[in-house]
Amino acid sequence: MEHHPTRSARRVLISGASIAGPALAYWLDRYGFEVTVVEKADAVRGGGYAIDVRGTARGVVERMGLLPRLRERHVDSQRITFLDAAGETVGTVQPEQMTGGEAGLDLEVRRGDLADALYLPLRDRVEFLFGDSIATLDDDGDAVHIVFDSGTRRTFDLVIGADGLHSNTRSLVLGPEEPYHRYLRRVFAGFTLDNDFGLAHEGVIWSEPGRSAVLYAHEPSDRVHGFLAFTRDTPPLDAFRDPRAQRSLVASCFPEQVWHLPRLVEAMQEADDLFFDVVSQIHLPVWSHGRVALAGDAAHATSFLSGQGSSLALVGAYILAGELATHADHQAAFAAYEDRMRPFAERNQALAGNGGTVVTPSTREELDARNALLRDAEATAKAFASASEGHEAHSSLTLPDYTPL
Repeated sequence: MEHHPTRSARRVLISGASIAGPALAYWLDRYGFEVTVVEKADAVRGGGYAIDVRGTARGVVERMGLLPRLRERHVDSQRITFLDAAGETVGTVQPEQMTGGEAGLDLEVRRGDLADALYLPLRDRVEFLFGDSIATLDDDGDAVHIVFDSGTRRTFDLVIGADGLHSNTRSLVLGPEEPYHRYLRRVFAGFTLDNDFGLAHEGVIWSEPGRSAVLYAHEPSDRVHGFLAFTRDTPPLDAFRDPRAQRSLVASCFPEQVWHLPRLVEAMQEADDLFFDVVSQIHLPVWSHGRVALAGDAAHATSFLSGQGSSLALVGAYILAGELATHADHQAAFAAYEDRMRPFAERNQALAGNGGTVVTPSTREELDARNALLRDAEATAKAFASASEGHEAHSSLTLPDYTPL
């Protein structure tokens, strides 16, 4: 059943068509808002590595009717194997032990499969502007006047930035990213390569102090995901403007001729889908300004070390749309959204510390302690039992039921 808000603030522009943007568009459309989504890519991005939908977020996709479709695309990773510097097995754990998730309940799907599931119900209901982005934004208090990169001019009642860690919308409204960017001392490169390793439904992690190399396979396939990650005290800002510098920096950190490191470095050098970034979070004093608000990573990036970025994007979209549908005033809605969502976001951001220590221990002491645990099955079970804290964070927000105005 569709509900049509009586307020004047009905025309909403959402910047970003990854996870938070389409999820927000779904709920706003359901509540009768006129929604436009602008996305700088030419289409919804398919494929990609697997992400998790767990805890409170699972309730969101269930309310959206997406649970059957996502269950069909469940990746079902079955084990994570840790290796020492020589490439020998140290120990193996179940993914849920690391994430604090619940076997049989959590969903693990390719990022592109989740994006497609969110987009398909909307494509004939919501206006999507692909291959474009916001160039300028003028909030005059009564409306927001937008000039797109394409030169098109439009006016909206509200604008929501759901455009990720390096949000353009956030920069236009709140200024440069640096004051809000919390660098977690890690850099990573992700890419795909031929699956010459016989891997399926599993991940393999090679570690040395401050460095890790990962092979991660979903279902049986001729391609596998590779990741090379390393610690660095300061972010490599110069490399962000130079792809050759990115590849050179990553390669210099993995000189060893052991395990599959030479193959991973070679594949990284040749990859046409290389994704290079720092591991970071966003910590903002406020998530809105005037008629503009932020959602997903743009508001509260948790980093992939928390495993909760997509789940928080889904939950935040549900909350933000619900508050807009039940408040006549957008500022009251934005305040209520942040009041509900911020404690949940901050609790899940705190999970990133544990993830970094397990996957990429910074020091020899951390690595030796991790490996000692992994070699003792009983000790491993006890140590990873602390991941139940993660489960509590994943489900620490109860979804409200909204009755739109």
